[in-house]
Amino acid sequence: MKFVYDFTEGNKDLKDLLGGKGANLAEMTNLGLPVPPGFTITTEACKTYLDSGEEPTELRDEVSAHLDALEQKMGKKLGQADDPLLVSVRSGAKFSMPGMMDTVLNIGLSDKSVTGLAKQSGDDRFAWDSYRRLIQMFGKTVLGVDGDLFEEALEKAKEAKKVTVDTDLEAADLKKLVTKFKKIVKTEAGRDFPQDPREQMDLAIRSVFESWNTDRAKLYRRQERIPGDLGTAVNICSMVFGNLGPDSGTGVAFTRDPASGHQGVYGDYLQNAQGEDVVAGIRNTVPLADLEQIDKKSYDQLMQIMETLETHYKDLCDIEFTIERGQLWMLQTRVGKRTAGAAFRIATQLVDQGLIDEAEALQRVNGAQLAQLMFPRFDESAKVEQLGRGIAASPGAAVGKAVFDSYTAIKWSRSGEKVILIRRETNPDDLDGMIAAEGILTSRGGKTSHAAVVARGMGKTCVCGAEDLEVDTKRRRMTVGSTVVEEGDVVSIDGSTGKVYLGEVPVVPSPVVEYFEGRMHAGADDADELVAAVHRIMAYADRVRRLRVRANADNAEDALRARRFGAQGIGLCRTEHMFLGERREMVERLILADADDEREDALKQLLPLQKRDFVELFEAMDGLPVTVRLLDPPLHEFLPDITELSVRVALAESRKDANENDLRLLQAVHRLHEQNPMLGLRGVRLGLVIPGLFTMQVRAIAEAAAERKNAKGDPRAEIMIPLVGTVQELEIVREEAEQVIAEVIESTGVDLKLALGTMIELPRAALTADQIAEAAEFFSFGTNDLTQTVWGFSRDDVEASFFTAYLEKGIFGVSPFETIDKDGVGKLVKDAVKAGRATRPDLKLGVCGEHGGDPESVHFFHEVGLDYVSCSPFRIPVARLEAGRAASHSVGSDHR
Repeated sequence: MKFVYDFTEGNKDLKDLLGGKGANLAEMTNLGLPVPPGFTITTEACKTYLDSGEEPTELRDEVSAHLDALEQKMGKKLGQADDPLLVSVRSGAKFSMPGMMDTVLNIGLSDKSVTGLAKQSGDDRFAWDSYRRLIQMFGKTVLGVDGDLFEEALEKAKEAKKVTVDTDLEAADLKKLVTKFKKIVKTEAGRDFPQDPREQMDLAIRSVFESWNTDRAKLYRRQERIPGDLGTAVNICSMVFGNLGPDSGTGVAFTRDPASGHQGVYGDYLQNAQGEDVVAGIRNTVPLADLEQIDKKSYDQLMQIMETLETHYKDLCDIEFTIERGQLWMLQTRVGKRTAGAAFRIATQLVDQGLIDEAEALQRVNGAQLAQLMFPRFDESAKVEQLGRGIAASPGAAVGKAVFDSYTAIKWSRSGEKVILIRRETNPDDLDGMIAAEGILTSRGGKTSHAAVVARGMGKTCVCGAEDLEVDTKRRRMTVGSTVVEEGDVVSIDGSTGKVYLGEVPVVPSPVVEYFEGRMHAGADDADELVAAVHRIMAYADRVRRLRVRANADNAEDALRARRFGAQGIGLCRTEHMFLGERREMVERLILADADDEREDALKQLLPLQKRDFVELFEAMDGLPVTVRLLDPPLHEFLPDITELSVRVALAESRKDANENDLRLLQAVHRLHEQNPMLGLRGVRLGLVIPGLFTMQVRAIAEAAAERKNAKGDPRAEIMIPLVGTVQELEIVREEAEQVIAEVIESTGVDLKLALGTMIELPRAALTADQIAEAAEFFSFGTNDLTQTVWGFSRDDVEASFFTAYLEKGIFGVSPFETIDKDGVGKLVKDAVKAGRATRPDLKLGVCGEHGGDPESVHFFHEVGLDYVSCSPFRIPVARLEAGRAASHSVGSDHR
């Protein structure tokens, strides 16, 4: 197996082998763009190291051969004393991962070669600055030294010189700093900084491999659902220097604005700097457009290269570049992370430009991004106290308590608090705090800083470079003029405008929700361009999808909203929600009934109320199917708490004021008390034990359908029998239901066709689906309960108790209640679909658990052949979009 590839050997399609960075460096090299020569160590080498603890035996010789070829090409050797070849070592996995190892620049510098670099460059300051950077990066990243120790030493050097920026330090200052840095390494790492350039490179390569399994990397993979077995590549690239003076510099560029999607010149540039200076936000950058005045030749060349890359990749490209004394070098390109709004805008722009088709545009967006666009935004008419303004780095409206470190952000968020993480600038160590926070606010950095890039990737609201804000992390406060924001004070940040407010700013619905609600027309002259882009992509998704999308709705109001959001029916109407409030007393009487006449009386009172519920529901969903689930919850939900009732009865007896109804109720509560009500008397069992309950509901449904038909409506009712475990249960209820429907047809003279089916929510039902299909016209998979019964989890108990630990330990990549467990629950669903259709080929199949609105689960339901998914009204647009993406045969780029 070949473990090392020269940049001239790969291409952009080898991301699995060369990682995203290596594959794209190879692609740019093939395009003839100015890329410094170098080579990539494959992900296979990393996987071998992680499996065995040792590099592959062939790796050292392969690296030596490629290093020798690089040295011949450059005309100098790695770390050569009089004219050193220097290289950078960078990680590069298939997916961009902020948790991976930081870049180490200037490998090859030593006490001997630093003087050679000074002579060749004619700049002592540059040489000693490069050396201190190497020791600082290498010490922190490779040798595990606390990075703050280097930062503190650097700050002291600036204080002693009475300067505020690194570039004001002179060669003599930097030389002293190198001595100080080497002492820090010796003390903290227990060894001298390595002077052998090859040892430097080998240790850095090994550190890249090991960084794959750091806590930061694992946390990010869990967050983004990236597989843990991919491994990372390592890129060895000959150094070019942006810190050689004012005619040099480094920058990050985007071919379009990653925050809005608008075309233009976007990015940051920093003169006399190396790449890490830009993303770290240590010095505030200038806008990329300013480069035209600083270095017109390099600017024009960069604009031409950006156009070449965008046309070639047919997408927004994120570019890193360095200018070394007027010579432009390309250090990286990748398909850029973008905000949700930018994703939709860019996808439609590229269609209009003829670069991609509609099928590809659909693959360029996803349901998670659409859900972000449906979040509320700040009310612009509200009275606010603005603290300051920074760069709008990642849109959204975020409100929370100010916190100044990641530990507090995590701690408070786990206690249910919403927090805003405030830092001078973030670094990879802040990743878990950024995940926990509602939004991120920094006083330094620009649109390409660490905070901005990571926030955009996670869909978090972010404001960067708010220079008016003085952030004091040690004292846990932020000051703006005379205003002091202490830790715990509420702040609001607007990632769309960059504005920062004191206190909680009220929110209003997003324009995308207004569009789905029908209050904003996508084709209107003044239509929001984002709404227009969402409309175009949704229209295409609706044209190509096979899966229909229904709503979980229990009343006419929810049904009408679901219909506005594009629902094609109701997949789950939970009738137990109709028995709460004032009707609860009637249900109590039904449960307490000792004699048939008492029970009949209670049912007669409930019948007209149920009928009215269904008339309203059928009217709201006229012409669309409505699946009504017969009463399913455990009985204890309709009865008073046993402790409260016992106390009430005891107190009444002590006053000799006992209430007969309370006594009977207490007896009933004791009689019906269950240790585990979710696995007790509920669903079909309830209908079989309480005579007349299910038939009353069926009668109400049938009479409501008849009334709607007489009113020239088009009711399409489907009756769903819950918690069936055996076909015999279903047959008994079905027979009684058919008899009631026949009676209603005869009494009203209205021809009714009501489908009878069942909810598959028990493993036994799934395993005997072939038998159950004999008595069911449709199945609806209740994946919430099916997940509980397959795993043996009580959702209400386990999510709060040990799910966090399971996620942290990697037992779950994601909660099985959030995304369908394909290997367990999913296999039951898949097998039940096959068995059910073998018995009844026209069996209608759907899912009504909340998995029906989860993007990843929707793709699974499409693959196994369901007819529809059903979810809460707000998630309907997401399900529609993902159903379209699942059906589309075009394979798009992955924009995590």
